[in-house]
Amino acid sequence: MVPAKYDKYVLTYPLASGGFGPELIYTGEKDYKSDFTIMFLRITKPVLMEEAAHSHVFDMYLYFLSFDPDNMGELGAYIEIGLGQEQEIHTITAPTSVYIPRGMVHCPLEFKIVDKPILFVHCTLAPKYYKSPAS
Repeated sequence: MVPAKYDKYVLTYPLASGGFGPELIYTGEKDYKSDFTIMFLRITKPVLMEEAAHSHVFDMYLYFLSFDPDNMGELGAYIEIGLGQEQEIHTITAPTSVYIPRGMVHCPLEFKIVDKPILFVHCTLAPKYYKSPAS
């Protein structure tokens, strides 16, 4: 089959198995040749995803969404994330978006209670994900 002119803009990957369960990851470095990376992770049980506070040289967006198509407004989870140098704890119990501007220290990130599957979407305005330890 002859490749179509715009094939490079349409990406289809099989579902992979990652450290937290099923995942789909598209990186700017490998897939888009741009400054955008997105990860889709299904969280089904409590997990300390990230213990150490750190920062990035890029903006990041985190989305905590219900994986229940019949009740997308109910997260069914209790999640804590630390924000800022002082690691101010914020509690997430409903579908939520968290914006983390470049340079902002964040974490720990812990999914303490997971009563039903969560879709965790992690977006960075960078070609690949990397982190710097908090100073």
